[in-house]
Amino acid sequence: MQLSTLLSFGQPLTSESLLASAAYTLSEIPRRLVRRILALEKLPFIVGTNPFVARTLDTYRSSFAFLAQYPGVKTLEENAFFSTQLEQLVQSHANDIPTMAKGFQECARYMTPSEINGFLDGAIRSRISVRLIAEQHIALSRALESTTFPNTNHYGVIQPNCSPAQMIRSCAAFVSDLCEATLGGTPPIEINGHADAVFAYVPVHLEYILTELLKNAFRATVEQRQQQHGKQASGLYPPVVVTISPPQRDQRSFNQPTFLSMRIRDEGGGVATKNMPHVFSYAFTTAGHRHHDVVDDEMDGGPYAAQHISGGAAVDADESLQQPGQSTLFSEITGKGLQTGVGTIAGLGYGLPMSRLYARYFGGSLDLFSLEGWGTDVFLKLRCLNDAVDIEI
Repeated sequence: MQLSTLLSFGQPLTSESLLASAAYTLSEIPRRLVRRILALEKLPFIVGTNPFVARTLDTYRSSFAFLAQYPGVKTLEENAFFSTQLEQLVQSHANDIPTMAKGFQECARYMTPSEINGFLDGAIRSRISVRLIAEQHIALSRALESTTFPNTNHYGVIQPNCSPAQMIRSCAAFVSDLCEATLGGTPPIEINGHADAVFAYVPVHLEYILTELLKNAFRATVEQRQQQHGKQASGLYPPVVVTISPPQRDQRSFNQPTFLSMRIRDEGGGVATKNMPHVFSYAFTTAGHRHHDVVDDEMDGGPYAAQHISGGAAVDADESLQQPGQSTLFSEITGKGLQTGVGTIAGLGYGLPMSRLYARYFGGSLDLFSLEGWGTDVFLKLRCLNDAVDIEI
């Protein structure tokens, strides 16, 4: 399915196009769910019987049965009920990734790392696409129902003037509070380059990626300085610097895709060379319990572990980042830390690989370069979605 198909239901948004979106959602999501069900059923028997993996499979089966048997949506009143049911269904899958993570952590001995990575890549990518389709329809439904119906041809999860600088500030405020509460200190954030750049993107995808990358950078910076200076480290933290490069279009080729790029730079000590091959592997983490294949030395591991509190808090906290009719159902992709307290700043081992999946989903990229003993640069390149109608989702 191409992205243009999904977006066409909101260009323009009418009662007829919304009902067409409902029909499309009811046909497309079950098809994708059944693929994941079959993939889960094909796992080795001992993996499939793990209670966490089995729970995930049961959730997928239940959702598939609900949607496959759902009657057609013929009126706006029926769509209002359907969109509510769809939102509840999406929320029922909030813990799928941490649940599956626990299952694969327990079953790591029964599958090779490449098999686990391949399965999880497919599962999480499918999850992103299913949520994108569901979230798009929910957003369209809310927009049409809104009493302040905006005069625009753009509705849904893609924001045509998404501001990376504004998102960085919101994510950094959340991560700063988390870092202060967890580690007792937090570095400043600096934004340079083209801070006024905007581009068309899915804000909740950008918010997830930035939250994870900033958590890595903040944690690395604080722990590095605390090791060097102890309790006197407060006030000595160097800034985490984010540089924004606006979309560049080749005037000689208007058919080429355009990208917005960012660099997140920290002085948190970098990643040990021997651990660089692992940083994009699921369950690689230097926080708390680590995978048995990864060295136990915290400083050798470096900071680039994943965190179990996902992005979402920043968007939830800053309503100005939301479009009319837009919800934040993506905000709990890997956890619900803020609902149960501040939580921890690291732990599952999924932050970097999931962030890279989000970046690559629309044809972008995420690359990490480490200067061991000094710091790390992460280069993030994101496709501008206003000219990305050819993208398969």
